[in-house]
Amino acid sequence: MPQNYIPLFIFVAIVATLIPLTLVLAKLVRPENPNRTKLMPYECGIDPFDSSRGRYTVRYYIVAILFVVFDVETIFLFPWAVKFKALGMFGLLEMLIFLGILIVGYIWIWKKGALEWV
Repeated sequence: MPQNYIPLFIFVAIVATLIPLTLVLAKLVRPENPNRTKLMPYECGIDPFDSSRGRYTVRYYIVAILFVVFDVETIFLFPWAVKFKALGMFGLLEMLIFLGILIVGYIWIWKKGALEWV
């Protein structure tokens, strides 16, 4: 039984040596001359003009959370698609109910204005 794990141990050993090796080689090859401009934060070509500790509206967080919620819920579609034939009509009805609840929730947050960016 342990002989079945030999390829895995070889792979782990190769990865364990290649990662530090590439990091050391990159450190040796790259130029290292930090200055004020290079150490400055960069965002979309715009020079920072204020502290990064400023306040943001809650709306950005709500949109981010809604994106994560809907993204995670759509992940449930993949196992269903893999076992579609095995689940038959019961699986189809369950998925239609799930998608119906998802669509109702989406319409509700759309009507509440949670997806407005202004």
